[in-house]
Amino acid sequence: MIYDKIKELCKARGISVSIVEKEAGLSKAAISKWNDSSPTVANLQAVAKVLNCSVDDLLEDTTQPVP
Repeated sequence: MIYDKIKELCKARGISVSIVEKEAGLSKAAISKWNDSSPTVANLQAVAKVLNCSVDDLLEDTTQPVP
């Protein structure tokens, strides 16, 4: 999920999701709502810019399949 990936990237960078939301110009709790709905491309681009990564990095599924 996108939200989990963003949380992971935030943790690695030592910042909170709420800071990313603020710097990306999003409303409070906007990113957490992406668990149930899809973000716009513009919002993904804004978050990627704040996290200094690509949109592809945000969308990449890093979960390991269970054998």
